[in-house]
Amino acid sequence: MSGPSATTPIGFVGGGNMASSLIGGLLQGGHTPSALTAIDPSAEQRERIKSDFDICVAADSADLGPVEAVVLAVKPHIVEAACRAMAPTLRADAVVISVAAGTRSADIDRWLGGGRRVVRCMPNTPALYGVGASVLYAGETVDSDQRQLATHILAAGGKTWWVDSEQELDAVTALSGSGPAYGFLLIEAMTAAGERLGLDAQLSAELAVQTLLGAATMAQQDSRDAASLREGVTSKGGTTAAALSAFDTGDFRGLVETAMTAARDRARELAEPTGDSTP
Repeated sequence: MSGPSATTPIGFVGGGNMASSLIGGLLQGGHTPSALTAIDPSAEQRERIKSDFDICVAADSADLGPVEAVVLAVKPHIVEAACRAMAPTLRADAVVISVAAGTRSADIDRWLGGGRRVVRCMPNTPALYGVGASVLYAGETVDSDQRQLATHILAAGGKTWWVDSEQELDAVTALSGSGPAYGFLLIEAMTAAGERLGLDAQLSAELAVQTLLGAATMAQQDSRDAASLREGVTSKGGTTAAALSAFDTGDFRGLVETAMTAARDRARELAEPTGDSTP
């Protein structure tokens, strides 16, 4: 394989939101529809995918065909069954990309029969809109072309990064994987506070969303780091300083770290070995 092309055959096991976002992004990037296949046992899901994207769909993973990459886009508790079902017909040199949280590469490899090329990825839900953050990890058996192919697929949903150790994905889960919920919670809190301060509910909600969007855009496009940007909009003795002082009194930073540590620890718990040693 010499890197991804518009006709590289790619399969998706699971046809939910994450798979749909990646399929849509790949097609928008010029990938050939006939080179993409989605597997889902739900006739309703298959019909939706066919209608939305006009790609190949099937109910059984045995119908994946000779794909060079397959994206495991199913819930964590379904990964084992999905792997065992596709193992007999999957190409020996295909790269398997799992977006299932908390499922270790070693388990995926074992369920596929051993000796497989596995990439684990932690994406997040903004990938549905092409602005996601996906972090990937690959074992030693994954070659450079396959890493490039995995990047190509996940970049269809936003930005991508690679980490050198699988353990780092637990911290990634706590930051970017669960992170959108933290942003939504802040939007909720700012909206509710705005209402209590006398604003119309719709105006308060729209201001909260636009303000965080603006702050994120500045943080992304400005060369200064977040601390410098914060200092730049904080006048001594002003309104922003008063608000930030209240955050400090409530140990906002410590609370964020506590929350992310809880998410990281839960990710580790979910990834505990199953105890099943059979291939």
